[in-house]
Amino acid sequence: MRTAYSVETVRNAERELMARLPEGALMQRAAAGLAAACADLLGRVYGSRVVLLVGSGDNGGDALYAGARLARRGAGVTAVLLAPDRAHAAGLAALRRAGGWVAGAGQGVPLVEGADLVVDGIVGIGGKGGLRPDAVPLAAAAERSRGAVVAVDLPSGVDADTGEVHGDAVRADLTVTFGTHKPGLLIDPAREHAGSVRLVDIGLELPAEPELEALQHADAARALPVPGAESDKYRRGVVGIAAGSARYPGAAVLAVSGALRGGAGAVRYVGPAGDAVIARFPETLVSDGGPKHAGRVQAWVVGPGAGDDAVTVAEVLAAEVPVLIDADGLRLADAETVRGRRAPTLMTPHAGEAAALLGVERAEVEGGRLSAVRELARRYGATVLLKGSTTLVADSAGGPVRVNPTGTGWLATAGSGDVLSGLCGSLLAAGLSAVDAASVGAYLHGLAGRLAADGAPVGAHDVADTIPEAWRNVLG
Repeated sequence: MRTAYSVETVRNAERELMARLPEGALMQRAAAGLAAACADLLGRVYGSRVVLLVGSGDNGGDALYAGARLARRGAGVTAVLLAPDRAHAAGLAALRRAGGWVAGAGQGVPLVEGADLVVDGIVGIGGKGGLRPDAVPLAAAAERSRGAVVAVDLPSGVDADTGEVHGDAVRADLTVTFGTHKPGLLIDPAREHAGSVRLVDIGLELPAEPELEALQHADAARALPVPGAESDKYRRGVVGIAAGSARYPGAAVLAVSGALRGGAGAVRYVGPAGDAVIARFPETLVSDGGPKHAGRVQAWVVGPGAGDDAVTVAEVLAAEVPVLIDADGLRLADAETVRGRRAPTLMTPHAGEAAALLGVERAEVEGGRLSAVRELARRYGATVLLKGSTTLVADSAGGPVRVNPTGTGWLATAGSGDVLSGLCGSLLAAGLSAVDAASVGAYLHGLAGRLAADGAPVGAHDVADTIPEAWRNVLG
């Protein structure tokens, strides 16, 4: 499990460690890791041109010490000081002893544009808001530069705790972060600025519970339901799908396609798209009597393509089994009913639907995804999977928010969310908790999207068809 911790937690851990180490030892650990990452990126250090963008904080010190190490290996290193009177004195002295040069911010743009490598040490993890005006031209020059850009701990101008970006920010090709990931490195829009992320262990002792968690293959594999020798289709779980309408029969078909590949033993369908479902998936148990008369299920999925069928949504919410609410169901579900449910509820909105539920503009959700998913989970007393470029899963009981690391922009296609709903609903029926069903479902769905697309456009049905391959890939 990849984890991320808040700035406050990291700062406390750094203070505790520094109290046990010789003065400056922790910064030297960070600088050594940063210099090694820069050297790997350059390939050939000797003769390369390196420009350090140095602010007044410890990140600037890390950059200066790393620059000194590169200079001793034959790189031409210049530090551009944005606050000359507040630059890290010992780091600056080390750079000069190693043969590095120093320049003011006014000289920085041409130096940056001609560099092989630019190191962003402008602002540390405690920075708030976008870049200050004097740093903006340097960040723009770094983006234009043919050289690679390496951020120290976090790209300057992004919020470490929330992933929000208010104003201009550095765009890095590589971020070298120390001790632990910071939430902003895993959540868009800040994640887009980070590039690849390399974690350097500096010996921090961190609490057991992080702010964020990101599943890896082994975590997903442990959660996947595997039938035993005595399993039958009913013991493996039955998922009910209440979806589709005369106008949107495809939503039902796609939700069923995800559900059939999600680990449950059987899929029951209720709704007006029964003929379309049975024609595509004859193994589906189709009923026309509504959710109350569909037969026993271990979980329900309601809402994809439902139109204005509030009666069906209400019937499903009255069931005493886990329920996943998606799409039209989010609009039709009564908030008090959702909050009053005793069985688990999983809501799966995209940013527009989340904005409507919260009564804010879509841009506010997209710019503050972490706060939005936490607020939705709190307000509805449910587990919430917020879909998007960074898919997040939050539980109303608190605890770490899960961040999905898989996926591709090609998943932004009609019907993809219907497949995800069916998949997560099937995992619920197979016995996974709402948090695990959401995060494992998103993980498989994202991986299936990558495998199906392979760099080219795909349809939602292609994603569903590739879920078994993603499943095998996870199990390894």
